[in-house]
Amino acid sequence: MPYIDESPTMSPQLSARSQGGGDGILPTPPEGLGPVVEAGKGLEMRKLVLSGFLASEEIYINQLEALLLPMKPLKATATTSQPVLTIQQIETIFYKIQDIYEIHKEFYDNLCPKVQQWDSQVTLGHLFQKLASQLGVYKAFVDNYKIALETAEKCSQSNNQFQKISEELKVRAPKDSKDSHTSITMEALLYKPIDRVTRSTLVLHDLLKHTPVDHPDYPLLQDALRISQNFLSSINEDIDPRRTAVTTPKGETRQLVKDGFLVEMAESSRKLRHVFLFTDVLLCAKLKKTSVGKHQQYDCKWYIPLADLVFPSPEESEPSPQVHPFPDHELEDMKMKISALKSEIQKERASKGQSRAIERLKKKMFENEFLLLLNSPTIPFRIHNRNGKSYLFLLSSDYERSEWREAIQKLQKKDLQAFVLSSVELQVLTGSCFKLRTVHNIPVTSNKDDDEAPGLYGFLHVIVHSAKGFKQSANLYCTLEVDSFGYFVSKAKTRVFRDTTEPQWNEEFEIELEGSQSLRILCYEKCYDKTKVNKDNNEIVDKIMGKGQIQLDPQTVQTKNWHMDVIEMNGIKVEFSMKFTSRDMSLKRTPSKKQTGVFGVKISVVTKRERSKVPYIVRQCVEEVEKRGIEEIGIYRISGVATDIQALKAVFDANNKDVLVMLSDMDINAIAGTLKLYFRELPEPLLTDRLYPAFMEGIALSDPAAKENCMMHLLRTLPDPNLITFLFLLEHLKRVAEKEPINKMSLHNLATVFGPTLLRPSEVESKGHLTSASDIWSHDVMAQVQVLLYYLQHPPISFAELKRNTLYFSTDV
Repeated sequence: MPYIDESPTMSPQLSARSQGGGDGILPTPPEGLGPVVEAGKGLEMRKLVLSGFLASEEIYINQLEALLLPMKPLKATATTSQPVLTIQQIETIFYKIQDIYEIHKEFYDNLCPKVQQWDSQVTLGHLFQKLASQLGVYKAFVDNYKIALETAEKCSQSNNQFQKISEELKVRAPKDSKDSHTSITMEALLYKPIDRVTRSTLVLHDLLKHTPVDHPDYPLLQDALRISQNFLSSINEDIDPRRTAVTTPKGETRQLVKDGFLVEMAESSRKLRHVFLFTDVLLCAKLKKTSVGKHQQYDCKWYIPLADLVFPSPEESEPSPQVHPFPDHELEDMKMKISALKSEIQKERASKGQSRAIERLKKKMFENEFLLLLNSPTIPFRIHNRNGKSYLFLLSSDYERSEWREAIQKLQKKDLQAFVLSSVELQVLTGSCFKLRTVHNIPVTSNKDDDEAPGLYGFLHVIVHSAKGFKQSANLYCTLEVDSFGYFVSKAKTRVFRDTTEPQWNEEFEIELEGSQSLRILCYEKCYDKTKVNKDNNEIVDKIMGKGQIQLDPQTVQTKNWHMDVIEMNGIKVEFSMKFTSRDMSLKRTPSKKQTGVFGVKISVVTKRERSKVPYIVRQCVEEVEKRGIEEIGIYRISGVATDIQALKAVFDANNKDVLVMLSDMDINAIAGTLKLYFRELPEPLLTDRLYPAFMEGIALSDPAAKENCMMHLLRTLPDPNLITFLFLLEHLKRVAEKEPINKMSLHNLATVFGPTLLRPSEVESKGHLTSASDIWSHDVMAQVQVLLYYLQHPPISFAELKRNTLYFSTDV
């Protein structure tokens, strides 16, 4: 087997073995060129590396074609009275060759035009990442390779006709070659796929060497290289005899197609499982607890042969066991603890603290992240064994649910047989899971390497423009998901565009990122059939028409200009633009130069001009939300369309008489977003810059009486317009929280949304507070949320009473 040196600065060593039919040679990079890449030279070298690789890819595809050429006639004779080979022998010798050919043909067809029309903006990392993600097919080929060679050799010895075929296969020469064909043996061709993975890994090394670190391809190529190296190191090990014994009842090699961690509802509680999807069976397992030094093993909880696995439709599914959602405020508390621990770890590292202290903090962080991962998913994914039991998983992402369902349904298109595994077969299959698994760690940040990118903290602005490629008219909308704390969550949703093949949404969203690295877009067809209701969460099940994912590369999105992109999904193209604002930039409060409007103007100026106690904009937005949005799921949390919010802002700033008509017609999330924007754009926070340090100190007091005295005194110290507006908003938010069973917005949720908006200091005041993005989140934001939550949980506070009461405890603020 070819050997790979996995050290990051070394290129993998190609196997010395070479068996005819010479591949195209890759250009050798100049000596001494280190990882620091000069942009011009690096991009030119990238083109050279890719051109060489493209030439060798063409040769490899021709070799696979030559190998597949005799397969069809051999299959045709297999059913006659004089077969050259049996069907089983043909399937063993040519196992997975067709799949490998299709993967590389698609890769070549996508890569070729990009290299031929080369410029500095070309991105192709996603192609290599996709290629690397399909190495499972090579895994199956490698496991079968020995048997394929032995079978081919035996058949050659016993059948002269097959011997002639296998000794001289014709390989089409490259387009620019003088020769039309070259001859090569079947044995040599069967080795090519193994050799190819080594070659691809070498190319990834060279591409990374000549790709600037800030190029959007860099993280994608890094990911592809990591997957390829892990794969190569696994096939370079001695093959475990148990692994070759993992076969299906039909005698085929049982290949692992997909695996990952899912939360299962078992015995009315949540359990984290490692789920393995093989070519003919779904196996649910958990890692056994083992003593130090012993090999880790999996314990099988249950399995379902794919021939017996069905997805119950919503109307057929039985009601779920009661799933008690974890209280939102406890999930938020966990996130804050995780962020605070992350910050402590960074400080320990910066001060070169003891490794034991860092390990202790990491352990605490893992415990909190594990709990968050276990308790946050709510999207039901039910599977049923037609011979009996149903199983329920909970996922955090509809994208993930769709991926599992599609992977299973694709395998079910094959001719599958039902079976029962003997205890020995089950033991062998479960034993193979540890070596075959592709997901090694629970997806939490504490499992990441220290040098891995921390992700983005701040706000991602996304405009979903349009979509093309639908074959027939439908009611279409998109949702946006981003990763946060190790799992994906849905953050925004466009309106439904009715009865069209080319929806033009042109909707802008502002999405808060918390260490996020990826953006997913899902395109749905809206279902208006009330009979198709999902009993698990009482929501209509809409059909996913397509889905896609992109890496959030800081260098690409972190500019002042919009970055336009297209995600291709299942024949559909969704066009979108995005730009990113880091958290420290988003903390700025910029006073308006125009004092005639309301946004960016001091609240005292606005109330004096309007001769009101509470600004008109606040009163009107609150009234509209209470009239028709108080039962809206995620009110104040779900992003409103940015263009609608900007339109409302302009109308309020201009004091337009049509504002009431516009409010009554506007989407309620846009109105909620306008209210949040008003408070966010105040030149100083509603609870004032001057009192900010005192609020931070007051909320940290341990004695309840002292805290009560201090927090009430601070309210009394606010200017009247600020205090009256704050109390008005406070009562409104309490009324919203009363509808929590319907709108899913608890007091804690509302404090999380509004706390930083009402307390975050203006730019001048915040300079002393800013350190890193995670520090801002873990310390300042945590305290800001706690301040607002204190007042929300407090019995009703009256302006008159506050002003009338005198305090025994007072302090200069």
